[in-house]
Amino acid sequence: MARWEKIGCFGLTEPLVGSGTSGGLTTTAKREGDTWVLNGQKRWIGNAPWCDLSIIWARDLADNQVKGFIVENKSTPGFSVEKIEHKIALKVVQNGQITLKDVRVPEANRLQGGNSFRDTARVLRMTRYMVGWASTGIQMGAYEATLKYAQERLQFGKPIASFQMIQDLLAKMLGNLTACQCLMLRLAQLDDEGKLGDHHAALAKAFCTSKSRETVSWGREVLGGNGIVADYNVARFFADAEALYSYEGTYQMQNLIVGKAITGHGAFL
Repeated sequence: MARWEKIGCFGLTEPLVGSGTSGGLTTTAKREGDTWVLNGQKRWIGNAPWCDLSIIWARDLADNQVKGFIVENKSTPGFSVEKIEHKIALKVVQNGQITLKDVRVPEANRLQGGNSFRDTARVLRMTRYMVGWASTGIQMGAYEATLKYAQERLQFGKPIASFQMIQDLLAKMLGNLTACQCLMLRLAQLDDEGKLGDHHAALAKAFCTSKSRETVSWGREVLGGNGIVADYNVARFFADAEALYSYEGTYQMQNLIVGKAITGHGAFL
């Protein structure tokens, strides 16, 4: 994978378990000698319909801890994938539902550093941090496309960019975008210093995706009817922002992670 010779996917989310994966993972792993037997399902797994291998997270029946396993997609009996169709957002990504029926993998395919959900969460910290960047990028694209449209679209004999209420929306879009850029820059600095924590990534994911929804909705408003037409990029940004808002942990779960860091009290249940 590091040499780009194989493509993988990250199999954590399940059809009935999303935010509750830390304690409610239903996919199981049972050890039989030097072999592990995996059973369960994963859903919304990006790249799953076509990639070479999957990192499957499963609950060890022996100690009830979450562990990670490398599964070769195209040659492992009992492993199957169904592509999720009819998405309105992130259409460039092929998501799938993975089914594992008595899938057998050797002990050598177990991630030796993944022995509890705490280890899995280290990965989620970085993916949530990256969603902050993605939602900031979507706002940049939406703002640039909206500004260009407003300067070119004529109404009453002049560009709509000259109208007060259009300028108000553009200013609010730029405000959200700038705030997210500044937040993500600070997190990049913390990451470089080795100080990036779960609560930092959670705050960025929640804040940036929330502001992204506002920003792209204002962009769609400026474009009027054209804002829902796929020929205009703003419509794509509008749809993709909805997916980013929900995946890699919901807005509410991120705020609870931040809340625990602030108060010292967990309020997840």
